[in-house]
Amino acid sequence: MGRDEQKEEREVLDSILPDEITDISEAEYRVSVALDVTHDDGDESEPPTVILQVQYPEGYPDEAPRLDIHAPPNAAKHEYLDVQEDKARLLDALQPTIEENLGMAMVFTLVSTLKDSAELLIAERQAAAQAIRDFESAKAEEEENRKFHGTAVTRESFLEWRERFRKEMEEEERRRAEQQEADEKKKRGIKEGPKMTGRELWGNGLAGKVDEDDEGGDDVLDGVEKLKVEA
Repeated sequence: MGRDEQKEEREVLDSILPDEITDISEAEYRVSVALDVTHDDGDESEPPTVILQVQYPEGYPDEAPRLDIHAPPNAAKHEYLDVQEDKARLLDALQPTIEENLGMAMVFTLVSTLKDSAELLIAERQAAAQAIRDFESAKAEEEENRKFHGTAVTRESFLEWRERFRKEMEEEERRRAEQQEADEKKKRGIKEGPKMTGRELWGNGLAGKVDEDDEGGDDVLDGVEKLKVEA
């Protein structure tokens, strides 16, 4: 009974997947599963392919088929799928389907489940990679905007800035006042000239001139007194 069902399922699979099945023996074959994935921008690589190897035990379909998963020979490694490393995860994803279909032909259902599981795994990894790129892009944009907009002003930062500004203005006013005072002193020094000491006056002959002027003044006074007597 089991062998008849196995042959019947195999014939059905040949009609559905004529180009995807390769026989290994009467009870064993491989099914090539091409995955439909969305490529990243600029990625023109071929979609990945997964090989599901099926071996019927004597009691199939009442007994679960023996399954293995591997990549095609010389297949390029896909950025988001490593069949060797992901094999255990993909096989685990087939267990619920096996349990639900015991007693019935299930290989085509297993092929569909494997395809969906592998494509979902790739999509999740693509989304995670895109999320990282978006985060890094947003972070870079934030840093760029910060150069133009500066740091956001808070009440504390404003009060701190205002205190610094007041101190700077007071210091500037003090320097301006000192400079103005120095300029005024300089102007007065040029206008009045330096005051000469008595020694400097004597050395320059100015003291003798003052005495002569005093003597001339005495002669004038004597003349005035004489006029008064004669009158």
